[in-house]
Amino acid sequence: QVQLVESGGGLVQAGGSLRLSCAASGRTFSTRIMGWFRQVPGKEREFVAGITWIGGSTSYADSVKGRFTISRDNVKNTMYLQMNSLKSDDTAVYYCSSKRTIRIAISPNEYEYWGQGTQVTVSS
Repeated sequence: QVQLVESGGGLVQAGGSLRLSCAASGRTFSTRIMGWFRQVPGKEREFVAGITWIGGSTSYADSVKGRFTISRDNVKNTMYLQMNSLKSDDTAVYYCSSKRTIRIAISPNEYEYWGQGTQVTVSS
């Protein structure tokens, strides 16, 4: 089992920045991919960004390219999402996730472990 705990959400004005963190514990040695997803009420959970745990290759949704940066610290077993130039459309609950297979996937169904989520609210 892998436990994931997000932090860093909050309220920010449009154009501002936030950094989310996701601390992983448990059987983290089997982790190959970690990702960030977000969800608003009434909509499906959507892919935001993903990173390979070894190597640090990244992938982003088109809606966040150039504004968000995903990174990881293998020593601290922590993943980050730096969010800049935030827009009201970025308002959502943000979830971190992980999986043991090697491909970054955009479908949430392919991820095995999930955090509890952290709310990000961008005011216009």
